[in-house]
Amino acid sequence: MYTTMIIAVRTTVVTLLLTGILYPVVITGLAQILFPWRANGSLVTDEHGQVVGSELIGQGFAHPAYFQARPSAAGNGYDATSSSGSNLGPTSKKLQDRVVQELARLKEENPGAQSSVPAELVTTSGSGLDPHLSPQAVLWQIPRVANARGIAPERVKVVVEATVEGRALWLLGEPRVNVLLLNLALDRQFGRPAPVQAQERKDQSGESSANAQPAMLNNQSAGDKATQ
Repeated sequence: MYTTMIIAVRTTVVTLLLTGILYPVVITGLAQILFPWRANGSLVTDEHGQVVGSELIGQGFAHPAYFQARPSAAGNGYDATSSSGSNLGPTSKKLQDRVVQELARLKEENPGAQSSVPAELVTTSGSGLDPHLSPQAVLWQIPRVANARGIAPERVKVVVEATVEGRALWLLGEPRVNVLLLNLALDRQFGRPAPVQAQERKDQSGESSANAQPAMLNNQSAGDKATQ
């Protein structure tokens, strides 16, 4: 029995050293050497080195000059520590009410959209943190974004088309657009838009006419954090 216990203890110690210490250290070291950016969370920074998000985690954008991501059921919305879906079935009254509210909001905020609202803009993903949209869902939002930035929709469309990601290995998945990277690309190309509060105060003071376009803060550094 004593011999059996010694063997068991040795096996436990060796397994602990191999799988609990050596293996994690080796894998972590290789990851930091081979692809450190991916290993550290695929963090996205602006030109000043400030972290503005992760390429892998969706976030909300409220400003009309930015493209909006899918709704999120993770925590209170886009909570990376509480990744989850809503777990609501197709017969759920709560889900139906939420979709109706989202449809009403999107139609109100996008009066220039010509087609029906893409389904992914009113439904959450399984993780609640999907950072991508289909090109169709992004193109649907172009009139609102272009109007808020005071530029032609064609110019926004050029930026969108430049950020479309193709299928992995030309076979897997579908074409997609990373919403955070697209919004940062807009800021680099056209400058950061004025805060909504500033635009509202300007409109209320009568300094801008009904046909005037929202001001753009072109003197802001490109790549400033997009969320308002």
